[in-house]
Amino acid sequence: MDYSLQHHASFIGSPISELPTPAVVIRKRVIEDNISQLHKDVETLKIAFRPHVKTLKTLEITRMMLAGGSKKIVASTLAEIRGALPLVKEGLLEEVLFGLPVNKSALKQLSAIRNSVRIVLMVDHEQHIDLLEELGDSRPWDIFVKIDVGSKRAGIPPDSTRLPALIQRILASKAASLYGFYCHAGHSYGCRTVDSAESILSTEIKSVLHAASLVPGDRQLVVSVGATPTAHVVSSLKAAAPANITLELHAGNFPSNDLQQLSTGLINKSQIAIRVVTEVCSVYPERNEALVNAGTIALSKETSGFSGFGNVVGKPWHVARMSQEHGILSANEGKNGLAEKEFRVGDRVLLFPAHSCITAAAFHVYFVVDDDDVVQETWVPWKGW
Repeated sequence: MDYSLQHHASFIGSPISELPTPAVVIRKRVIEDNISQLHKDVETLKIAFRPHVKTLKTLEITRMMLAGGSKKIVASTLAEIRGALPLVKEGLLEEVLFGLPVNKSALKQLSAIRNSVRIVLMVDHEQHIDLLEELGDSRPWDIFVKIDVGSKRAGIPPDSTRLPALIQRILASKAASLYGFYCHAGHSYGCRTVDSAESILSTEIKSVLHAASLVPGDRQLVVSVGATPTAHVVSSLKAAAPANITLELHAGNFPSNDLQQLSTGLINKSQIAIRVVTEVCSVYPERNEALVNAGTIALSKETSGFSGFGNVVGKPWHVARMSQEHGILSANEGKNGLAEKEFRVGDRVLLFPAHSCITAAAFHVYFVVDDDDVVQETWVPWKGW
């Protein structure tokens, strides 16, 4: 068993300098502030909110995201859905959207799970309706149609001739009930200004409302938009929806943030709640670099608008290269610091990761710290698929 998981409770009350490395540390006050701000934004706009649980994948963070009154989430894995089920008994959770176009192997498990909580499925092809009809479940499935607004990941383009045909197929099927239209602007992570994020948010809204206009106007529908960058500018939303449409925002990374979010220019460093504690294992004056014990498996090879795969907190250095367990620290471009003066073997180094979702997935426990970087709680995430 992972050492940090086996002994995690024993580190409560310890400073992060005493944690086993590498380790993920979470600043709880920053998490609370980030969630509170988004709750205020959706409350002001009087729109619905559906948090995505894919980032920190714990009961603790999911409770905090639902504290604004929403009782529905998005989950990308069956493990996340099962992990969140205790919140149903607590009265906090009533509905879960399975966040990928539904696959055949998941359907039987989802069918069993919806005896406990309402499950909404996502589809973007008529073959998905074939699957539901073949399953032969006596209850129709609530369906979000996924719209591709430019990410080219999942979804059907709003101008595709397949879209009206798919809608008609759903409306005609006894195995499906049209719930609404959903889009995710994953390409908004490439935004670098408020204006560009607002433009993508506008495209999201227009696309799902166009899709909804293909449905008879007396049918109640939900249109769900969002990604963390566009959620950061949701207060600019000025769209007016028809009376039969409920507008919903979804986002997942927003409680923790990371270098990708910082690259957008929509947050500042004080809003990054996640850091990786690592340790200097050696220093190489010949090439002016240092070695830390956080490599690809701890940080992932995701990048951001900053150099490398992670930034050293408080120093102009970054993780320039990695292998499985090795991370190589180099000075930022234009900086002339000497590795031998900046780092000594045994030093603890804090890193901001490029992408908090993938970094967090590498760890078996999160050490939750106060403003003095003393561990106050430990959170154990849901693992696997």
